[in-house]
Amino acid sequence: MDKAGNSSKDKPYKRVTLRDIAAKAGISHVAVSHALRNSAQVSAGTRERVRKIADEMGYKPDPMLAALAHYRRAGKERAKGCSLAWINPFQDPQQLRAQHEFELYWQGACDLAAMRGFELEEFNTSEYSPRRMDSIFKARNIQGIIIAALAGSEDLIDGWEQLPWQDYAAVRFGLSSADPQVHHVSSAQVRNAHLAFLKTAALGYRRIGFYGIISETRFFPAGITFAQLSIPETQRVPPLLFRLEDPDHLKLEALDTWIKTYRPDAIITERPKLLEKLTQLGYSVPRDIGVATLSIHDTPINAGIDQNSKEVGRAAVRILTALLNEQQFGIPETASEILIEGKWVDGSMLPPRKTA
Repeated sequence: MDKAGNSSKDKPYKRVTLRDIAAKAGISHVAVSHALRNSAQVSAGTRERVRKIADEMGYKPDPMLAALAHYRRAGKERAKGCSLAWINPFQDPQQLRAQHEFELYWQGACDLAAMRGFELEEFNTSEYSPRRMDSIFKARNIQGIIIAALAGSEDLIDGWEQLPWQDYAAVRFGLSSADPQVHHVSSAQVRNAHLAFLKTAALGYRRIGFYGIISETRFFPAGITFAQLSIPETQRVPPLLFRLEDPDHLKLEALDTWIKTYRPDAIITERPKLLEKLTQLGYSVPRDIGVATLSIHDTPINAGIDQNSKEVGRAAVRILTALLNEQQFGIPETASEILIEGKWVDGSMLPPRKTA
């Protein structure tokens, strides 16, 4: 109760504003705004002090005003510069785009970038050094970077640390490169492999094998292994895994031995040369063995997973523009991972299996 006998519940709620915080901190409300958005335009000490004062005062941002501020800032940025950088790390730039999944990433990213007022501009690391890219980015007011890397491009940028990441918002595709540790978007490999296994089993196949590579950044075997828990142990086929650098003749011999030992009636794979190897061994698809792929775009197999690659590209731009609106630059303390689920596509190489 107050002195007038009114309950505190009757008092109208008064939202703490930036000007209230500014008055207590002894700085301008503009500086408070920068501090609460973690902007480098104010010192780290000021940012910490303002956040502490805001917490003590019970400050909560108004979501409608925040959305309007993001819209206005984005409009100003687009007025000054309208490009996002797509970094291609291959010595031969066409090597990346030859991967159809990545071509679809590009298309999806371009589509959403255009809808949000940006143009996606490609930079190849064989042509531009990190220092040169930094100079170009600043001259063109490019603050957002998408890093396009895949297996075989582990050395993303020679001297990548020379690029002042604190000046940029960045997103990358997948985990093929170790650095930089920024937010990343990828296909949901575990979920997709699990889905492929269940769909294959639903078509009547009972001994489903997996043929793929060993890699710290490839999680398909985990999805297969998890899916196998749903079938009797006597039907489980151990995956056949190899390393990319293994000689082809050893891969072929291992495949031959594996098929004769475990007698799979269907094989799920991510490797484009499986069909060729099965033909070399005298097997007919799908008469002898049904085959499904985890990438219908980058293997000559017509049954399996469509990874929704355009959506992967759109997701990268969606995250990147949010980071730009919030002025979240630099390598985050904790990186986020966004996984895009694929969808199953029926095909003639994995027809329904007649069961007795």
